[in-house]
Amino acid sequence: MTITLWCLFVAGLLVAITKMPLVAAQKKSGGYDNANPRAQQASLTGWGARALAAHQNQLESFPYFAAGALVATVMKVDPVIAGYLSLTYIAARLAYMFLYISNIHALRSLVWFVGFGVSLALICSPAWAGV
Repeated sequence: MTITLWCLFVAGLLVAITKMPLVAAQKKSGGYDNANPRAQQASLTGWGARALAAHQNQLESFPYFAAGALVATVMKVDPVIAGYLSLTYIAARLAYMFLYISNIHALRSLVWFVGFGVSLALICSPAWAGV
């Protein structure tokens, strides 16, 4: 399996990983409300609200990266280039989660742009890779 496909697997796991700080915030706000977790999440403030936003953004980000990873794989883009791009996406998304929860917003926006740019680069990679 290529690095790109392993990164696709990890990116899928990031959906659950980004949920962990959110669950911690919910537990701190009176215990996890399993009967109505979305209402509880909507009432979070501070770092808990930012944890929710980071989780939701991972859900929004994943389809673009998945599409790019699959396009690069199916079109047989150089696996080294695709692998570096994919690893950059994973690093950016991990940094994004940390920066969002820590309320470091200017750097967070830059890191978001890197992750999104990588996803777009993977989607377009057959065009510039000469495939």
